[in-house]
Amino acid sequence: MPENHDVHDVHDVQELTDDEATVYEVAAALAVDDRPATVEAVAELAGMPQDDVRHCLEKLSDAGWLVPKDSRDGRVFALGRHDWGLEY
Repeated sequence: MPENHDVHDVHDVQELTDDEATVYEVAAALAVDDRPATVEAVAELAGMPQDDVRHCLEKLSDAGWLVPKDSRDGRVFALGRHDWGLEY
């Protein structure tokens, strides 16, 4: 762990519900492809209702897993701070 790393910033994937984990994985996949993680895009890829996705995105954002970004296309979410890399 980096010397200046705050232990309290570490996220535990076991804290996520199945829906939250799915939404996070879809948001991460969209980020890898440089695509915006909007409610509509995540719902379509996850096969989940938009209301459920919206709720999960808000919870993930509140917990720091995702960071909300406002854009002219509506609300977009980006990956929050994490201590692992994505390799695809």
